[in-house]
Amino acid sequence: MGGFLTPPDRPRWGFMRYLLMLLLSLPMLAGAVEFDEFTQSLPLGRVMQVFEDASGQATIADVSSPAMAGSFKAHDKPTLNAGYSRSAFWLKIDLSYRPANPSIRHTWLLELAYPPLDHLELYLPDEAGGYRLAQRTGDALPFASRQIRQNNYLFDLSFAPYEQKTLFLRLQSQGSVQAPVTLWSSTAYLEAQPVRLYVLGLIYGVLLGMLVYNLFIYLSVRDTSYLYYILYIASFGLYQVSVNGAAVEYFWPDNPWWANAATPFFIGAAALFGSQFARSFLQTARHSRWVDRLLLVLILCSAVVVALSLMTSYALALRLATALALIFTVVIFVSGIVAWCRGMRVARYFIIAWSAFLVGGIINTLMVLGYLPNMFLTMYSSQIGSAIEVALLSLALADRINSMREQQAQTLFDAGQKLEVLNQQLAHSNRLKDEFLATLTHELRTPMNGVIGSLELMQTLDLDPELEQYQQTAAGSARDMMRMVNGILTLTELQAGKLCAQRETFSLRSLLDALLGQFSANASAKGLGFDVDLAAGLPDRLLGDRGKVSQCLECLLDNAIKFTRVGGLVLRVTGKPAAPGRMAMTFAVIDTGIGFVNLDEASLYQRFFQLDGSMTREYGGLGVGLAICRQLVDLLGGHLTHESEPGRGSCFRLEVTCDLGGEQPMTAQPALRVRSARRMPQDCSVLLVDDNSINQLVIRGMLLKLGYQVRTAENARGALALLRRESVDAVLLDCQIEQAEALKLCDQVHGMPGCSGLPVLLVSASVHGLEAERCLLDYLSWPVKFEELQSLLARRVLAPEQGESAGI
Repeated sequence: MGGFLTPPDRPRWGFMRYLLMLLLSLPMLAGAVEFDEFTQSLPLGRVMQVFEDASGQATIADVSSPAMAGSFKAHDKPTLNAGYSRSAFWLKIDLSYRPANPSIRHTWLLELAYPPLDHLELYLPDEAGGYRLAQRTGDALPFASRQIRQNNYLFDLSFAPYEQKTLFLRLQSQGSVQAPVTLWSSTAYLEAQPVRLYVLGLIYGVLLGMLVYNLFIYLSVRDTSYLYYILYIASFGLYQVSVNGAAVEYFWPDNPWWANAATPFFIGAAALFGSQFARSFLQTARHSRWVDRLLLVLILCSAVVVALSLMTSYALALRLATALALIFTVVIFVSGIVAWCRGMRVARYFIIAWSAFLVGGIINTLMVLGYLPNMFLTMYSSQIGSAIEVALLSLALADRINSMREQQAQTLFDAGQKLEVLNQQLAHSNRLKDEFLATLTHELRTPMNGVIGSLELMQTLDLDPELEQYQQTAAGSARDMMRMVNGILTLTELQAGKLCAQRETFSLRSLLDALLGQFSANASAKGLGFDVDLAAGLPDRLLGDRGKVSQCLECLLDNAIKFTRVGGLVLRVTGKPAAPGRMAMTFAVIDTGIGFVNLDEASLYQRFFQLDGSMTREYGGLGVGLAICRQLVDLLGGHLTHESEPGRGSCFRLEVTCDLGGEQPMTAQPALRVRSARRMPQDCSVLLVDDNSINQLVIRGMLLKLGYQVRTAENARGALALLRRESVDAVLLDCQIEQAEALKLCDQVHGMPGCSGLPVLLVSASVHGLEAERCLLDYLSWPVKFEELQSLLARRVLAPEQGESAGI
């Protein structure tokens, strides 16, 4: 009996049991927080109790048992911030609803405002006196696992009037463990969301606006600094939406693995592109090699973090990414300071911008590590700092553009100055080149004149057929060489602007006869026909630049013969009145040569232009003929056009307007006044004035061959002295002397007694610059041909009266 309680003892034992339970529950009753229907939001950080389960094995039955009541510790901070911890944390919250008006019904929301938590479980009391799992969620689970679809964790709680509840929250995460817990009235929660959304919208709007703005600038200027900056903004913005839970809600709600991996991935990407942006923007490779190397190391570390976020555990990757973020902000800030010290103007904006980001990043990182409380400012400090930083960096980029424009303007100015100096040097070099070519070609003429003159004299000798063939070959080659020399000289004179159009009276028939005689032999040697088709009724005496017209036609005829294998060529001359006293002349050179495809004039009339490289090898020539023609025709105010068809030939038309010389058409022959007795060469003496011994020797030899008596003088003074001593029948003047000296000599000769009608004949490479009408009617051009000299002297010396009226 002693081992059992008697019936009177049982009530006593029951009372003691309830008293013990009441005593054990006193701590819980003492910690309950009361709220009523007027409560809007109730932060629970300072009223909850926390139990750290280091092993993570405790169950709800364990932690809710009376024996574990002493293991919970009161929390005296607004937010639980355990930092990086592998422990599971149990939060015990006692709530007591004490409404003033029990008839008013309210709904309540429990918010845990830290989206990066991996695992979160809510336990509520059940009807049996135990606890049941009311909700299991976290970013390690799909977004659909959340009771209320929000980026933060929300749980619906119901309270009856005067009801008291104790609820448990279990937290566990591979990242930082934060628990800002708040009890909200559902109405108050909805009213508070717009402010939060406005702040986040402003932050993300700034990021997005700056991204688009800089994207457009990059597309315009193609500066790689903008590209790196755009990638940095994109990476950092995606990191922000990933941390805030918006990415899980809108971008990847069904991919828990990527929801965790995205955070360290975008941190690493932001550090990578931010470092590369700093290198490009601050030009560290030029200003500071050690800073540049440091940034390269940081880029390498960022790439490693990006790779590890995809390959290793979330816990390791996130810790590395957090350390990288701290190092990144410090290194970038130091880089800006160094660049500023090196004199970079844009570095000041860079430092201010990164200062804002640095402060925000440090605050957020310290909050994550548990050194600062979790509140709105610390939670969103990095976003706010990044928005300020992005805006200021955009200003820095704009200032950089202005700085680059100033540098470019200065560079362009300096380059313009250097270019002007180079242009002056180039113009001087071109002038020296032109002068050298002119001097060279002029000097080449003298020996070539000697060669050609000597070959002309050989024609007067009786040669055997073999020597005659050699003589003809040498003479033809020498004339080709002289033609090329004349072409180069004309080209250099055109480039130097030394040529201008001259007005002189010339015989059209004489011009055509000279061309026919000059090119007939070449055409016959190739078995080609060469005809001159002269329209009826054209005047013979024209006033214009005979020399330049002749030179253009020589180039066209030479090309026609050169590029024609079979058939022939025709020089067709037509004309029509252009105005009273003026005649529009058209010289058409038509051949049956190889032709060519239609080329634009810029290419065809370009200097040294050949249809292909084989042209020079097969046909020879310098490729300057058409270029000279075009420039000479432009100088005369005419036009040069062409038509061609491959395999059928070409037609070049030279159109130039000349004044009429007052003569009759060539079809009408004037009456000749013939002397009663024709003089013989032996009865005539010719004064040869030439300062070049080779030219003097050649022309003197020709005159002697023709039977004339020859007197020689080397200059104008010697010629005048000889004319005072004896009389001559003609003066043959070599115009390699200066123009003024030649004209002065003509006037002096005609001013001497008995010499007013004395013929003064010119021998010159070009008489276009001389006022020939003042002192002569005919002239000879170098190289002098034996037959031309004989014909000229016969007209002007042996039968002068006939020559004056012949109109030849």
